[in-house]
Amino acid sequence: MSHAPDSALYAQWVELLGWLEAEAAGRGLGFEKVADFPDYIYRMERPYELPTTVMSVALNAGSQPLLVAAVSPRHADLKHVSLRLMGGSKHWHLHAGETALLEGKRPFTRARLATLVDGALQGVQAV
Repeated sequence: MSHAPDSALYAQWVELLGWLEAEAAGRGLGFEKVADFPDYIYRMERPYELPTTVMSVALNAGSQPLLVAAVSPRHADLKHVSLRLMGGSKHWHLHAGETALLEGKRPFTRARLATLVDGALQGVQAV
């Protein structure tokens, strides 16, 4: 597990959100915010320091979620980003590295995300 600061995780989450949105647009999938951070929702008039308010998103094929991505809230002890394929048991836990999200010890890249989305779409088409 990485020992990068929380700020690195949230900055890398914002980068992943951009990749997810671009993958959705390029493939004709829906990109939908699922939830905001609870401390953003209940902050009242206090400033919000994170680079985004979005805590989870879904890529949709038609009206059904295909892939859901979420990041841990600030109060969690062991923070990570999770990717889950809907309708299956596949999921990934990514942790903050010094410069990028890590899948185990290797960097999680945009090409890796594209491969996961390709596989999910092939599974949907096979059904």
